[in-house]
Amino acid sequence: MIKSWVVILFGFACVYAHDQIPAPPQTQPIALVGADLYTVSGEVIRKGTLVFDKGRIVSLGKNIEIPDDAEVIRIEGKRVYPGMILASSTLGLVEVSSVSATVDVSEKAQISPEVRAVAALNPDSELLPVTRSNGITLAVVNPRGGLIAGRSALIELDGWTWEDMAVEPVIALDVYWPSMQIDHLDKKSKKEQLSEIHKRIESITKAFQSARAFHRDREAKTDVRWQAMTDVFEKKMPVFVHANEIKQIQAAIDWSLQQNIRMILVGGYDAPLAADRLKKHHIPVILGDVHRLPMRHDDPVNTPFGVAAKLYKKSVQFCLSAGDGASMFARNLAFQAGTTVAHGLPYEQALKAVTLYPAEILGVANRVGSLEPGKHATLLVTDGDLLEIDTRIEMEFIQGRRVDLNNKHTMLYHKYLEKYKQKALNE
Repeated sequence: MIKSWVVILFGFACVYAHDQIPAPPQTQPIALVGADLYTVSGEVIRKGTLVFDKGRIVSLGKNIEIPDDAEVIRIEGKRVYPGMILASSTLGLVEVSSVSATVDVSEKAQISPEVRAVAALNPDSELLPVTRSNGITLAVVNPRGGLIAGRSALIELDGWTWEDMAVEPVIALDVYWPSMQIDHLDKKSKKEQLSEIHKRIESITKAFQSARAFHRDREAKTDVRWQAMTDVFEKKMPVFVHANEIKQIQAAIDWSLQQNIRMILVGGYDAPLAADRLKKHHIPVILGDVHRLPMRHDDPVNTPFGVAAKLYKKSVQFCLSAGDGASMFARNLAFQAGTTVAHGLPYEQALKAVTLYPAEILGVANRVGSLEPGKHATLLVTDGDLLEIDTRIEMEFIQGRRVDLNNKHTMLYHKYLEKYKQKALNE
């Protein structure tokens, strides 16, 4: 009984609101003066000026006229980048995976297209400020579990409620393709395992058939599950197909062509092996965790590090994400991009893979992903190269709002730094 109460109390502690206050709306023009502007979509503007107002970039370049009522922030020697975009995560849905009270990422049903991840989002998650302080300004939050898990959302990492944070409350339908591997150590025979694989794929197909029938005759039927999928058949909403192994990827491509849907591959460890088909059918890839172990025992240890470079050489559209790992590691997105550079991906492509490319794949490149007039003033000020591990994010703006960069990690650092100082004085 005591043990149960400990777990419950720990769960409440984990969901307690973080101390960072969401930023208020921008109230006057702001001019960042003297920094190198990494536009991503164009050339680097050395010692330039960037002006933004009402949450949007007004102008950038050299010899830019600054409004009389602007707040001028001189940042000579610094760099300005567009905010990074995490294209796949469980941020705000999972706090501590071992504490069930802090996990709200999946439903028990295998087919749950009506689920909206954004409705379960915890805007007070401690992981949001931690991730945000490392330069990630937007993130896709994916539902997990089952075969059709629900619908993802694109959020900003600052706001009082999920309604404040949602850039796109629904951005894609998430399908988790079943494993196609035969486990030779399993007690079940190969025939039994193949039958189970076939049944899972058939369940996905039947769900799409039912939803398509609903789409053709919407007035005669009412079903919240199939209604949630209607935009898929009009190609207004893509389908995130989560798959890593080559058999999964090939089967998923075949299925997507049969269903005539917009597929986006999420995970993609073996995507280079299907690169020609992915390119031919215009299927983008949201790559999973770069900092992971190889999927097979006989793969070279650096295999995950080189997947991005292989897709780039094959001209397959891709971007980087933190993968299906713990949300606490989502903050390492920039470092994962840096690792891909060390393993063959050109630097400019790695930078785009965490800014402009995810925006293009998600269909929001007209608003975010690069520094251009008219786009959201969602940007970072750094003291060095964004992809280097020792670079610090000094300022961050989300739609013109200057956000608080403090978080649980920095608070603990300063707390125990003070303890060290006090101890030194007493010695």
